[in-house]
Amino acid sequence: MDRNDPMKRLSVLYVEDEKQLAGLMKNVIGRRFGRFFLAYNGKEGLELFRRYRPDLVITDITMPGMDGLEMGRLIHELSPATPLIILSAYSDKDKLLGAIDVGVTKYFIKPFDPEELLEYLEKLSSQLIPTLRIAIRPDYLYTLHTGQLSKGKEPVSLTRRERKFIRALLDEPDNFLSADSIKELLWDNEHATDDALRVFINRLRKKAGKELIRNRSGEGYYLLRGSHPSS
Repeated sequence: MDRNDPMKRLSVLYVEDEKQLAGLMKNVIGRRFGRFFLAYNGKEGLELFRRYRPDLVITDITMPGMDGLEMGRLIHELSPATPLIILSAYSDKDKLLGAIDVGVTKYFIKPFDPEELLEYLEKLSSQLIPTLRIAIRPDYLYTLHTGQLSKGKEPVSLTRRERKFIRALLDEPDNFLSADSIKELLWDNEHATDDALRVFINRLRKKAGKELIRNRSGEGYYLLRGSHPSS
């Protein structure tokens, strides 16, 4: 992987119900990204976003079931900073008026020039990379595109579930998640008990430090950043 190419350091979710076009776009742009996730409708796309938290989303509008704008609205609620790019037929032009409310970054009218899309993605990737390292506190740094947490100069070894948890907290405006939301996020459809959640949090605290993750009694957990009082 060429780390000098900003696109290789990012992951993208592409959502398109026309399988022939989806396959074409996978060949055209998929190889340029570090990770490429493909979904054929909005429901699948939302599930993949929740599971993998890609750095940007490209989607068609008109799809069976959940359309691209509804999916985009839900993704925007989960992660307001994630860029959303719409690929739309001209006949969908009226629907694009609703795109403003779902945080759409850019739209391309079909048929579009794949090279024009690639040029835009290259520019967007260069802009995204500097924003993908978050100083949680002066002594904690989280790199979004690798899921690496550092305490001081030392990396903290995280499991996939722990990385997903911290990323989800960072995506929330107040860096807080309720206990039920955490269990749903981390254990999918499995039945997770309160004890399992406490064990998970305690293990993370032992590795990362008790000062990073705080409890809001009877509600859930939050990242302790500069705006949070100690508790």
